[in-house]
Amino acid sequence: MSDGFTKLFQQMLQSGQEMARAFNPALEKFDPRALEKMFPTMSADMMEMWFGRTFNREGLDAKTRLLLTIGALTVQGAIAEPQLRLAVRHARAAGATQREIAETIWQMSMFGGLPAMQKALELAQSVFAEEEDEK
Repeated sequence: MSDGFTKLFQQMLQSGQEMARAFNPALEKFDPRALEKMFPTMSADMMEMWFGRTFNREGLDAKTRLLLTIGALTVQGAIAEPQLRLAVRHARAAGATQREIAETIWQMSMFGGLPAMQKALELAQSVFAEEEDEK
């Protein structure tokens, strides 16, 4: 990145922080990743009911729908971090393996680009690490 771009980017960040303070001082330290802790992982039966049988009884199962969701969120990039982490947790609960999730994310590199894929893989790996810590 050029110095000009770096300076412009810093000015944009500073301006955004000032706007957040003006609208609501509490937003200055807002962390969207904290939202995901408010939403526990649904049970496998609930996921199958909502994502599998409800929308299309003879279509895709919950695991496949969640892998597709991970793919779509990967392409969106960093703006979908909490949603992607939640989808990874739900996909794992629905029976998706770490390899299936990684392959889904890797496939999206052709559509969302390598930076989006890299970020999604980092997020997925952090969810996998949390799973190990919980064991």
